[in-house]
Amino acid sequence: MARDFDDANLYQTWAYGESFWGAGQLSHIVVRQRGLVTGMAQLRVIRVPIIGGGMAHLRWGPLCQRRGSSLDHGSLRLMLEALRREYVERRGMHLQIFPFGVRGTEREIAFKDALNGFKSSSFGHGESYRTVLVSLTPDLSTIRRSLDQKWRNQLNRAERNELTVRECPDDSGFPEFAKLYQQMVTRKGLSVVAKTGEFQRVQRQLDADSKMPVLLCEHAGRPVAGLVTSAIGTTGVYLLGATNEEGMRLKAAYLLQWRMMEILKERGMTHYDLGGINPQTNPGVYHFKKGFGGADVEYLPPCVASAGLRSRLVETSVRRLRGALVRLRS
Repeated sequence: MARDFDDANLYQTWAYGESFWGAGQLSHIVVRQRGLVTGMAQLRVIRVPIIGGGMAHLRWGPLCQRRGSSLDHGSLRLMLEALRREYVERRGMHLQIFPFGVRGTEREIAFKDALNGFKSSSFGHGESYRTVLVSLTPDLSTIRRSLDQKWRNQLNRAERNELTVRECPDDSGFPEFAKLYQQMVTRKGLSVVAKTGEFQRVQRQLDADSKMPVLLCEHAGRPVAGLVTSAIGTTGVYLLGATNEEGMRLKAAYLLQWRMMEILKERGMTHYDLGGINPQTNPGVYHFKKGFGGADVEYLPPCVASAGLRSRLVETSVRRLRGALVRLRS
């Protein structure tokens, strides 16, 4: 059913939820009006033993924009009310929703209009999401001209370096990508890394139309860089990237990203989300992504609803524990 929605995304797929959270923590809700599915959502539910209740977490949802249509405010309002009734009133949980949308857009207006019974919440430690969003609606020549001049020069260099890009249609490219990723982790001395194994499991479970595009860039038959992106709904999202020392010298990342934009446009994507930026903690990656010529945006903050004091205590405890774990990993 998610394929019928333009705001579908990887985090709302059963494959992602089962691989990262486990089937026992998944909960699904569907709203129909006159037989037509107008809203749906996948949540992660964390139950608290002894005291009861728990926390229901919804990431980048609910899905309410039918394919080829604008976001219907009434359907969104009905979906949010169904979520509040099910998880807050009936199950006595603290409900937290991270909307799929950016500030200053029609989706922000729609969510503000529909949040009866909810309240806005501030981002917790490490929860805010600022990114570069590239429009893929212009033709490719226009998109290329919109690239920063230095970025475009590096792309031109990469195209002269006898590099080849190979698209892996299933999960066969993940082992080679994982090797590149580990080389990058070792070189940079990273302590917090992505779980490539879980993403490979997600890829195995996704249906053919929803599989993540996996690109490997090779030089003289050897992989030197890799890129993993989701392509569900109308927004492609950059998930994982890795480049070894040879790939850095050959500017392979520029060629990979350009080829990925071509693929996403071919698949009908209207935007490319570059997977987050932080100018303070990671200025190098920020300047690389800024060169795409996209818009610097921030996603909408969470909205929450609580059943009472008990559910608010659960939410406070979970947030403090999550913050402590993030600081410990850092």
